[in-house]
Amino acid sequence: GPAATAGNDRPFVDPLPVIWRLLSCLSFALCLSTGAQASQQADLEKLRERLNKIQQSFERTNESRSEAADALRDSERAISDSNRRLAQVTQQRREADRELERLQQRSATLSADYRKQQSLLGRLLYRQYIGGIDQDYLKLLLNNEDPNLIARELHYYDYIAQERAALLQGLHDNMQALREVTAAARDKRSEIDRLQQQTQQELAKLEREQATRRKTLQRISLELKQQRNEMARLRRNEARLRDLVDKLSQVPGAGGGAPFVALKGKLTLPVNGEVGNRFGDQRPESKLGWTGWFVRATARQPVLAVAAGRVVYADWLRGYGNLLIIDHGQGYMSLYGNNETLYKQVGDTLQTGDIVASVGNSGGNDDSGLYFELRYRGQPFNPAPWFKHP
Repeated sequence: GPAATAGNDRPFVDPLPVIWRLLSCLSFALCLSTGAQASQQADLEKLRERLNKIQQSFERTNESRSEAADALRDSERAISDSNRRLAQVTQQRREADRELERLQQRSATLSADYRKQQSLLGRLLYRQYIGGIDQDYLKLLLNNEDPNLIARELHYYDYIAQERAALLQGLHDNMQALREVTAAARDKRSEIDRLQQQTQQELAKLEREQATRRKTLQRISLELKQQRNEMARLRRNEARLRDLVDKLSQVPGAGGGAPFVALKGKLTLPVNGEVGNRFGDQRPESKLGWTGWFVRATARQPVLAVAAGRVVYADWLRGYGNLLIIDHGQGYMSLYGNNETLYKQVGDTLQTGDIVASVGNSGGNDDSGLYFELRYRGQPFNPAPWFKHP
């Protein structure tokens, strides 16, 4: 039949089919989003697995020549891992403390509301008791009075009953909310106690690992000094790093972020310090030149990512100590060596300025600082033109 029309002669359109179509589209879009997230997570796990295999294979197949710095490997790795776990636990404690504070504020608000509702209900019951509302209600129904007056009075009594019921329901809901908040706060306190205990355990473990490293350093200090500027050893270290970067460069999809080449002249130093050794400078007592910068900086200072990207390496490497490598895509990588702690792990996605490590002297260095390199397609290049204040 013909479509029904409204008063303005426009055809009436039933909105229900349109709404159902919109809901179906939204549901479909949500399913696509969830599926995309699951696919991205699966891709990330595959990438991490591949990068980890490269790292393990690299360690197995590289030369096993024993050098003095190798004695530090286990203790410096352990210090980095322990510091990273300690930082994670500390962050969890901060979040738990904030959540407990929020729960306590919520509990105080609910308690105040509960007392207010109790007071209102008490006054209402007292008013009913003094006024004898229940008895008046029965008298009104039994007396033959004006129907309009009866209707008005019944409406008034109904309002009183509704108010009392609402207050009772509010008290019940408030009590239930208070019980839930109290239980949540109790659980959060238990979680904070557990995290506190875990923090103390990690600190004790860290102190033992640092003591082990100090003893090892004392034992091998002379040997380290003799090897520090040995040309053959430096060449082997550089060859190992080049081999590692070449293997990592072959992994597709590791990089990310904006085109790195667009950042030339805009980068800031990854750490607050002074560039002591620059690209191309000759190393002391050897004819080899530096392929990056050594930035002198105080120990445990945060090291920041110079640009967005993805971590493709985070482990100890001979000659570079605790080393982190970020793939920025389009063939560009940045390298951060001699760290005390590596806060990020393989596969982590980074933004410019994210804290990735802390300054140290791992790998057998005398001085505390950060060893930094930029590489393109595996080859190191001079970082100076890429920084605002090199």
